[in-house]
Amino acid sequence: MKCPITPALALAICLLSASGAFAHAHLAAETPSADDVIAGSPATLSLSFSEGLEVGLSGVTLKGADGQPIPTGAVSLAPGDNKQMSVPLNGPLAAGEYTVEWHALSKDGHTTHGSYQFTVRP
Repeated sequence: MKCPITPALALAICLLSASGAFAHAHLAAETPSADDVIAGSPATLSLSFSEGLEVGLSGVTLKGADGQPIPTGAVSLAPGDNKQMSVPLNGPLAAGEYTVEWHALSKDGHTTHGSYQFTVRP
């Protein structure tokens, strides 16, 4: 028995399969920006996402040029914005290259992760 796929059925399949892709919390912007070279240390890292986050299951690890983690303050959401993570730094960063590794759990349960670098110059 042949099962014909009508244009309407094909459209429904595409829409249903695409809806999951839009539910993931993708990194939309960051401060300091990826590959940025900044003068002086930032006080916080700010990561903005495409979806609302479960902050308790999302996080950031900051690493120095040697690959060792640098202690930071607790991750929090920006006031009134469940799409923006804020990470206070415990102290000024020395000149050098840094890697931000992040993982995010969106409100609907999808996880994403990634990393980017920035450089602090003296």
